[in-house]
Amino acid sequence: MVPRRGDALTISESQLDTWSHQGSTAGASAAYESIRAALISTASPVRDKDVDTHLQGSYKNDTNIRADSDVDVVVELKSTFQYDIHALPQGEETLHRQSLTSPTYSWPDFRNDVLRALKDYFGATSISEGNKSVKVTGDRNRVAADVIVSLQHRKYRRFRSMEDREFIEGIAFKTLRNDRWIVNFPKLHYENCVEKNSEQRTNGWYKPTVRVFKNARKYLVDRNIIPSSLAPSYFLESLIYNPPDNLFGSSHQITFRNVLNWLTQSDYSQFLCPNRQTSLFGETEEQWSTENAQTLVSSLVNLWNNWR
Repeated sequence: MVPRRGDALTISESQLDTWSHQGSTAGASAAYESIRAALISTASPVRDKDVDTHLQGSYKNDTNIRADSDVDVVVELKSTFQYDIHALPQGEETLHRQSLTSPTYSWPDFRNDVLRALKDYFGATSISEGNKSVKVTGDRNRVAADVIVSLQHRKYRRFRSMEDREFIEGIAFKTLRNDRWIVNFPKLHYENCVEKNSEQRTNGWYKPTVRVFKNARKYLVDRNIIPSSLAPSYFLESLIYNPPDNLFGSSHQITFRNVLNWLTQSDYSQFLCPNRQTSLFGETEEQWSTENAQTLVSSLVNLWNNWR
């Protein structure tokens, strides 16, 4: 437990304020623009496809700190989509299936074409294939990038006809190692984080608080108190999304202490990712373990109580 209201505040306001500052975005912007240029270049095989290219992750969400390096760039094919119709009643599910036509341009086709476009533009030695992304090396002007080649994902809420339908838009892509689909909702994540940070919710305190926690995590990693793999950036941003809005504000010290106090007493099984479509904790590779989260929170409490 960290000190309660009225007890001593340990990590100084000036230190926490320094930790709250956003890192530079110039290198991330340069990486994004160069990847976009590669995809729309005259020689690109995806130049005339229905493609949406956008950032995701800390650079998109304005929660990046100086230690953040790679930028995540989503390259989404919208003309071919993957879907989830489990929430539809049987009649609407049947209507949806009847409306489908077989795609002529598949995810493997699209991924191969994006890979070729990037190699042609940056050179083959600057491109490598990861399990979930295509990796583009950085240079003096741009940071390295993870390019997530995806299809549009549609999580249907209603389907009565092609003109009368409603779905939540996400992205879907496959892993190379085990050919497994991964679904995420980066635009919804971004929109909900913006709302959490709004004047009506936390009055602009949410995103700086995420950066404070990320820098505190870095402080612990740099001193070998916790391993770097314990709390990836996405999980930490999602963790800080869950505390109630009224815990944010007044000062960095009070916010940090209030959020930590709340996290030490909370039921993690109820935590959601900011997209509000997936649980933060679970057994899949895309979820965090409660044990790791509790270790992080305990380490942060010790940092607060023993700061010198």
